[in-house]
Amino acid sequence: MEQVADGRQLLVFLVAAGIVVPLFQHLKLGVVMGFLIAGIIVGPGGFGHLVPLNSLFGYATITSVDQLQAFGDLGILFLLFTIGLELSFERVGAIGRLMLGAGGLQVALVTAAIYGAGALAGFEFDDSLVFGMAFALSSTAIVTQSLAERRRLGTPTGRTALGVLILQDLMVVPIVIIVGILAQEGASVGLSLVKGIALAVVVVVAVVLLGRTIVKPLMRFAGATGNRTLLISITLLIIVVAAAITARAGLSAALGAFLAGLLLSETEYRHQIDVEVEPFKDLLLGLFFMTVGMTIDVVAVFGQLPLILGALAMLFAVKLAFGYVAFRIARMPRPGAIETAFVLGGAGEFAFVVFTLAARDNVIAPDIARLATTIAALSMVLSPLLGMVGEKLAARLRARDALASQGATGQENFSDHVIIGGFGRFGATVATLLAAEGIPHVALDLNSEHVRRAAKEGHAIFFGDATRPEILARLGADKARAFVVTLDEAGVAERMVQTIREHWPNAIIHARARSVTHARRLLDYGATDVVPEALEGSLQLAGNLLADIGLPDEAVEQRLAVAREVARARMRDQTSPVADGQGTPIDG
Repeated sequence: MEQVADGRQLLVFLVAAGIVVPLFQHLKLGVVMGFLIAGIIVGPGGFGHLVPLNSLFGYATITSVDQLQAFGDLGILFLLFTIGLELSFERVGAIGRLMLGAGGLQVALVTAAIYGAGALAGFEFDDSLVFGMAFALSSTAIVTQSLAERRRLGTPTGRTALGVLILQDLMVVPIVIIVGILAQEGASVGLSLVKGIALAVVVVVAVVLLGRTIVKPLMRFAGATGNRTLLISITLLIIVVAAAITARAGLSAALGAFLAGLLLSETEYRHQIDVEVEPFKDLLLGLFFMTVGMTIDVVAVFGQLPLILGALAMLFAVKLAFGYVAFRIARMPRPGAIETAFVLGGAGEFAFVVFTLAARDNVIAPDIARLATTIAALSMVLSPLLGMVGEKLAARLRARDALASQGATGQENFSDHVIIGGFGRFGATVATLLAAEGIPHVALDLNSEHVRRAAKEGHAIFFGDATRPEILARLGADKARAFVVTLDEAGVAERMVQTIREHWPNAIIHARARSVTHARRLLDYGATDVVPEALEGSLQLAGNLLADIGLPDEAVEQRLAVAREVARARMRDQTSPVADGQGTPIDG
């Protein structure tokens, strides 16, 4: 019967993940948020409360959360391992200043601020200190996975957040020691804190030195056998041993897995290992996120809703404000400091451990520990949303700064030039060719990074919306020789063509299209000439093939010219999707 129950719970996990997660992906809320919400729904605090009303809900409820938690924790190990695998000791050294500077400041300031807020709210010294230490740390799994989903892990924000998270993992030992000291009378917190930090450093150095001695010979032995199974088995052994050593020393097991990834990143097998481990990581990490959601009791939350909402608001306000201050002191730019503070605005899974230990040792009351655990879990559920909000706020701030420093003022003197809308790969290529021929040109882009990089390279480029006629007018649209539309988003490119044709009816407009259907729409909106990416790519491939087969270059060029004209004629003659809403079977 127990095996049947375990099989049913696994089925519930797969069904819930298969329904809720794709829905959240479709809504662009991310996979992490989908797993967290799925966990709330099928957990004992969700459907579990409906079982007395209808026994059928029992078949859709996961009750043995502790059993799944063990597998979910493995997901964190694999996540940190793959992050370490993609880094190196040199790259970690490069973020060392951020880790110690920004990370140390963030942990210290947030801990002190939450302690102060707890003291002002009337909590005892022990309660307030435990709150500060537990809530100051963020979820390594949720933050890194959310950043990876949004492709922000390799950005300055991602690197800073990763450095802070590594430091927070190193703070696990001192925090556990302090919680134990609070349960004793007359013990010295300061001395024990120093001992804990020293122990953490010693353990990390020992794992790295031991690993560098053993890991490479082991991996070369496995590689020499040509046995793929042996290679993966030794990789898993290295992960487990490193995690066990750090966990045994009181550190986070995830830190050991991260160190194992760093050690294996120095071997020639890192890419193969990454591919082999990825499926395990995704499945187990999803299980971990669901178990976090399962810790939330919906009925209990609604029963104390005003208190919980107030505590959440206070937690986010303190972590955002003091996190921002810490990152600004560490000399991060304002947009990056804001985004990083939002990314790290939630609590972490280690808060569960701290509150459990504190309640067991009578440092804080059990009911306070349960309430604090619920607040921590809810903040983790909201962490991906906080990261998205922070990214949007930072993007707006960067855009405002770019507009102030690199926006078109109307004082520029342009004449007989080409205006380029969008400065990605296509726009940059067009600008380079125009510059080689000595043809004056100016570009517009809403990506501040593109603008800064192109300006440094000597291009005439401004931050601005190429669909707005007043901005185009400032760049001398009435005197322009031609317009080039290379914007990535199809709808935005169409609006730019419409704007140009409406305000400057005689303008020459050349546009890049994402597909044949998109090309027809651009032609209908008034583009003079359109080049579909799919068409040119297929012609180039066919031309290379004909040349390799042995056709003379002149014959190849002639064949391609004829094929290009036929395709463009068909594109112009076909009924427009703008007019009748129909697509085309030859759409690329």
